[in-house]
Amino acid sequence: MQQNGSSGSNGHEGCSRSGSRERQSPSLSPLLPSATTRVRRFIQERRTLPLPRVMVVFSGTGNSEKPSDAMSSSDSAEDDFRKPPAPSPNLSLSKPLRPAPSPQEEQEFPEVISLNVGGMYFTTRLSTLRRYEDTMLAAMFSGRHYIPRDPEGRYFIDRDGKYFGDILNFLREGELPHRNRVRAVHREAQYYSIGPLLDSLEDIQPLTGEKVRQAFLDLLPYYKDNLERIVEIAKLRAMQKKARFAKLKICVYKEEMPITPYERPLFNSLRFERSDSEAKLFEHHCEVDVSFGPWEAVADVYDLLHCIVSDLAERGIAAEQQCIGVCDKHLINHYYCKRPIYEFKITWW
Repeated sequence: MQQNGSSGSNGHEGCSRSGSRERQSPSLSPLLPSATTRVRRFIQERRTLPLPRVMVVFSGTGNSEKPSDAMSSSDSAEDDFRKPPAPSPNLSLSKPLRPAPSPQEEQEFPEVISLNVGGMYFTTRLSTLRRYEDTMLAAMFSGRHYIPRDPEGRYFIDRDGKYFGDILNFLREGELPHRNRVRAVHREAQYYSIGPLLDSLEDIQPLTGEKVRQAFLDLLPYYKDNLERIVEIAKLRAMQKKARFAKLKICVYKEEMPITPYERPLFNSLRFERSDSEAKLFEHHCEVDVSFGPWEAVADVYDLLHCIVSDLAERGIAAEQQCIGVCDKHLINHYYCKRPIYEFKITWW
């Protein structure tokens, strides 16, 4: 009987255990459908909710998060994603020394302007600098351009100020410089693009005479090249001989064709009416260093010699010249070359 009781008790315990198991197993069954429903709900709402906002948590204990908790956690994650990164304290933002002026803003100037032109100080009215609209000074002080200042606040112009006073005197009263300053002031007027001053200077000496002289030199397009050749040859010979000066032979002739003294009175023009084949018989090069000619103008050989000597002196080169004869080369029949030959002495020191 006891065994039956024990077995009965055991049977009761087994039933109780099996009953508890049966009671526990139904508790898990509601969990899976609810989680599946939530997943389906989020999948259906994925068109309205961004992907980072979908957060599904599976829990074996059945303590799953509510949709509101998932949404709040996803919102905080999205806020963290949208926050800009904080700048590093070690990085320093470099600021420009001077803000760039807006193209629509115009700089204002006082009525009295203080200038620093290459270290020389000038004071003038703003209206004086703006007297002629098409000049560089009027454009600089129009307010559309930035002008630097020196430590004392003067407007700085990076130009030699030796002749700037002559520029201001013309802008104030139309006064022209002295003759010995005309060339230098003319160069400054070209730099500042002051057209009225350029026109006025070109109508007085020495620029008027320079225009006339240049009209003659334009007949010799090779003039500047020959002048450079004279300087180079004279320098090379002086260095080779270790001498203070150098001598060159230069041919300067005005007539186009070589003639003899007997033919000169028979022709009134500078040209000979000869065929091309006959003209080639007279083509030759005199045995000289540099040759100038021919040209057709009233100016003669001595005028060209004066131009050569004066242009060399303008460059600081002392030159002397003298005629040492003619070429006297036989060409054909009784024709000889009668081009004059001049000896130039170039002194270097």
